[in-house]
Amino acid sequence: MVTVSAAKRRNPPFGGSLAYLLLNLPLGIFAFTLITVLFSAGLGTAVVWLGLPLLGLLVLLARGGGRMERARVFALLDTYIDNPYLPLPPSGQRARWLTRVKDGATWRDLAYFTLLFPVALVEFVLVVTFWAVSLALVALPIYYRFLPEGAWFFPGYDVRWFTVDTTVAALPWAALGVLFAALSVALTRGLAAMHSGFAVAMLRPTVSQRRRMERSWQEIDGMSAVTG
Repeated sequence: MVTVSAAKRRNPPFGGSLAYLLLNLPLGIFAFTLITVLFSAGLGTAVVWLGLPLLGLLVLLARGGGRMERARVFALLDTYIDNPYLPLPPSGQRARWLTRVKDGATWRDLAYFTLLFPVALVEFVLVVTFWAVSLALVALPIYYRFLPEGAWFFPGYDVRWFTVDTTVAALPWAALGVLFAALSVALTRGLAAMHSGFAVAMLRPTVSQRRRMERSWQEIDGMSAVTG
């Protein structure tokens, strides 16, 4: 049967959004490296049949990674994505492998993980930059006295437009840091919501896939009724 997608939450939770965005970069690097190595080695040795197991492994990993990513989106961003895969035939390895290869969901999973690295890189840079600036400004009244010369200079030690060498002088900057923190929260949630939409678009079943899934289940039910 084909399940119906649950309603998508407009604002993902902040904690889950931050964890999701920070995890995207290492996951994207790992996925991109694995895809590049397996695809290059598999395609390069496919002529002598040695590459077919590597390409088969890539297909299995893409589908397994897709299932993991749907679970991760649901757990951290509170967004449910339907399983898009065509049902596998009950018997026959050849038929089962042909179903996996012909299934459009397999290649969309592969495309998602290929694009995850550049998307995650932009997200990571934005999130880390905004939060680093926010926390640095908020904590300035505490740590400025431990800096060289016992003061903090903006924009730097070579060009000193503003000098912070007392707690009172640091308080306006800390207030600015609170504002940046609020912006960082909004940015984190906004990026997570955008990535959630990207994941839904790439990893959910399309209309044509739903129809194919329904036809496949009907065929399997018919075969089961005949053999039963």
